[in-house]
Amino acid sequence: MSAHISLSAEVPEYLTGSRLDQIAAKLFPEYSRARLQSWIKDGSLKVNAKTLRPRDPVQTGDLLEIEAVLAANEQFVAEEMDLDIVFEDDEILILNKPANLVVHPAAGHYQGTLLNGLLHAYPALDSLPRAGIVHRLDKDTTGLMVVAKSLESHSSLVNQLQQRSVEREYEAVVHGVLTGGGTIDEPLGRHHINRKKKTVTENGKEAITHYRVIKRYRSHTHVQLNLETGRTHQIRVHMTYINHSLVGDPLYGGRLQLPSACSEQFAEVLRNFKRQALHARRLALVHPTSGETMAWEVEAPQDFQHLLVAMKNDHELGGAENE
Repeated sequence: MSAHISLSAEVPEYLTGSRLDQIAAKLFPEYSRARLQSWIKDGSLKVNAKTLRPRDPVQTGDLLEIEAVLAANEQFVAEEMDLDIVFEDDEILILNKPANLVVHPAAGHYQGTLLNGLLHAYPALDSLPRAGIVHRLDKDTTGLMVVAKSLESHSSLVNQLQQRSVEREYEAVVHGVLTGGGTIDEPLGRHHINRKKKTVTENGKEAITHYRVIKRYRSHTHVQLNLETGRTHQIRVHMTYINHSLVGDPLYGGRLQLPSACSEQFAEVLRNFKRQALHARRLALVHPTSGETMAWEVEAPQDFQHLLVAMKNDHELGGAENE
């Protein structure tokens, strides 16, 4: 089974003068760089109706167009998996991802991913890029994701994500007491030593995170975060950058931080919370075919709720008045 891909995008001003292959990777992030390179070389990806080389520069307003045949995801194995479906129709699928689930196959995780489960539950997705997955959550981040069920919906959702019109609201628990909300506008790139990590770097990709306080506790803060961009590990890196790393974050959190004079019960909860305390709570978008604005919300999972209760108890026992 295969499908015909027809996409187009104009080069924005901030990318003018960059190489064609680099710009294509930014404008069509749902496709791998290798696939885009092959489309450029075989003429499936044209600029202003002309075939260029991957290294050729392109300018503001140039039109990139893709007309290509996409083969089925034959390399991915369909696997039976329990999926928590929040909403479904013929065009889109909204699901609530649990912790400890990788979204897309990659080195070290070729099976047991969400993509494998989607291919089992919805075999027709094998003809869509990444089985309809248009954005990701980290392995141990929980919450809402949208999956396209048709090429038309896939193109619409990718465009909405590029235009930053999809509303993605998260909640997290961070170390330290935040005095108020704010915006973190710091570019992200790959860490120069640990290749599994991202870091704030001058030459990185634009990344913008808005945050506000939901509730202050004695030594932690429950926060709401809204993404304007969707970079890998964005929230985790940005909150670490302002010295308020996420509770339980194994990659960016550093050594376990136990607050002074906390109860043994609270200390035990913190010791046993071994994933980043991050949940994608709300998702809002325009339905690809009806044009209706739709929104969904899901509560954080039980371990997250248990952490909130433990913080509340510690706060009350400590006698602090941080409201």
